[in-house]
Parts: sequence; structure tokens; C-alpha cells
Amino acid sequence: MATIETRQNNDGTISYRVKVRLKGFPVQSATFARKTDAKEWAKQTEIEIKQGRYFKTAEAKKHTVHKLITRYLEDVKKKNAKRYGDVQGLLKWWDAEIGVYLLSDITKALIIEKRDKLLSTTSSPNVEKRTPSTVNRYMTALGHVFTMAVNEWEWIHDHPMKKISKLPEPRGRVRYLDDTERANLLKACQEGESSYLYLLVVLALSTGARHGELINLQWQNVDLQRKVIMLHDTKNKERRVLPLVHHAFELMQQHNKIKWVGSDLVFPSPLNVTKPWSSRAAWLSALKKAHINNFRFHDLRHSAASYLAMNGASLAEIAEVLGHKTLSMVKRYAHLSEAHTAKVVQRMNEKIFG
Repeated sequence: MATIETRQNNDGTISYRVKVRLKGFPVQSATFARKTDAKEWAKQTEIEIKQGRYFKTAEAKKHTVHKLITRYLEDVKKKNAKRYGDVQGLLKWWDAEIGVYLLSDITKALIIEKRDKLLSTTSSPNVEKRTPSTVNRYMTALGHVFTMAVNEWEWIHDHPMKKISKLPEPRGRVRYLDDTERANLLKACQEGESSYLYLLVVLALSTGARHGELINLQWQNVDLQRKVIMLHDTKNKERRVLPLVHHAFELMQQHNKIKWVGSDLVFPSPLNVTKPWSSRAAWLSALKKAHINNFRFHDLRHSAASYLAMNGASLAEIAEVLGHKTLSMVKRYAHLSEAHTAKVVQRMNEKIFG
């Protein structure tokens, strides 16, 4: 049952205080400038309480998206500094676009509208438009915020993004060095001014490790007796062991003899040995000297995977070396292992048909 009280405010205006009382539920109240609004609110509130929806949406009406994003970032910063760095910029965009909205006002249509804006605009005039892959990262970041709001904090009852599909992405890039390019690049690295670059590139080609994994590597995670590198802080949060073999092992043995005092980093910065070396300038110089175009450092990882495929490694083996949890990420190399696949099929046919 609802009651409405007429009140005269200090400035002489009239307001209407409405209270909804239903047996077994706490009293709900609100104040409106118009009596018609008070009646409508009372009617809607009674319906929602009887249907069991009111108290599920009450929290959503108290908090804005800005408040949610702020709490999420504070929580992530304490628990996972790396993830904080990854999502801070993405969520800053969402905060600017929908931060003023109450959580109760967030709809699927609104998020799709903003997603399409992401896809059609740029962060600055001189930057290309965002790719579907980039937009999907923005969506994933916001989606995790709403997941926390539903599961952890109970600020909302339903996830507003659960029925929004990801944008289709192009097939994964496969750019690897051919034999001539590889020889030219390694020669340019050897002849460069930096004593680090050649070892860094050899390790990337030999192990398939990411740039960040190698440049932040510490000697305490290198076991020369067992000939392995142990990675504890990987992208998928699982430990990975990299074999050190042949030329890469020989180079690491030599490099181990010239450790910097006061640093456990394998590649410490000469300017500040407590920080990793910045390899970008030396890397770009080597690419230019080797006349290699359209190639990123991360493509050394693709090169390692491609060489594994061309030398008979299965997709499962490549995934294990690269540290992928599923085979979907390494299917891009399947065409390079066609010869190996053909041999497997041939052996099977020979066995069953003679």
C-alpha cells in the first residue's frame, strides 16, 4: 500500500513524499516535485516488489558506471599491477563515454552504440581507425568490470553484455623470416652497437618467447646446468619452461660471465642496471640494416612457431612450446605442417590397407 504526503519546502515550493509499505518488506520512500510522478513511482515499485525485482535493481540505481570502474581499478591495482596497466586506458575511454549513467540505465543497445563508435573513430587525428581486434579488447575489459559487479559486489543482477557477440576478427598474422632474411638480420644484430641484441634475437627465435618475457628475464630463473629458462610471470598466468639448446645455450653461457653488479637482470639497462634494457632503437636499426620490412619483434615468435611446424612439430607441440592453452591460436601454422600431416595419414593408410 502506498501513501503520499504533501510537503511545503523552505523555498515555498511543494513536493510529494511517497511511501510504499508491503507486508514482509522494508518501507520504500522517495520524494517528487510532481504528484503524478509520485503516483507512478509508487505503482511501479509495488509491482517490482511483488515480482521480486525491486531489491535486485535497488543497488543498480545507487551506483554510476564511473563509481563501478573506479572501484574495479582500485581493486585490480592492488591484486594485479600488470592487468591494471593493460586495462586502465581502455576503461578510461568507457568512463568518459558512459561514466555518468546509473548502472540501472545501462542497456545492450547503449553498449552496442558505443562499440560502433569505437570502431568508427580514432584516438587522435593521425592514428588509424581501431581494428575489430582492438575494439574487442575494449569490450572484454568492460565486460570483466560488469562480471565483478554481478558476481562479487552484487551491484547489478544481470550482465548487460552477456548477449553481445564479439566482432569477427581477421585471421592471425603469420609473418616469419625466410632463410635469407634470418641470416641478414642475425648478421645486422651481431654488427650493431648493442652487445645485447644478437642474444635477445637468438633467444626469441630459439624459444619462441615473447619480448617482455625475455627483456625482464632474471638470472635466478636461468638454470644453465639443466639448460632451461623458467618463466613464472607469463601472459596466461601459467609457468613455462624454455629449453636452452645449441647456439642459444652457448651464448647464454658466455653472457653469464659478464653479469652486472647490483642487478639480477639478464638484460639490464646500462643507464640504470635495476631496469630492463630498452631494445627498440637497436632493433629498428638492425631491421633497417638488414633491409627487412613489415616485421615486428613479436614476429620472431611467429618465426619460431613456423620453423617448428615446417620441421614436423604437431600443433599440440607448438602450443606447448609457445605456452598456449588451446590449439586455436596455433592453427594459423597448420598449412606449414602439411607435409608432416601427409606423412601421418600415409602411415595410417599403409597400416590398414597394406
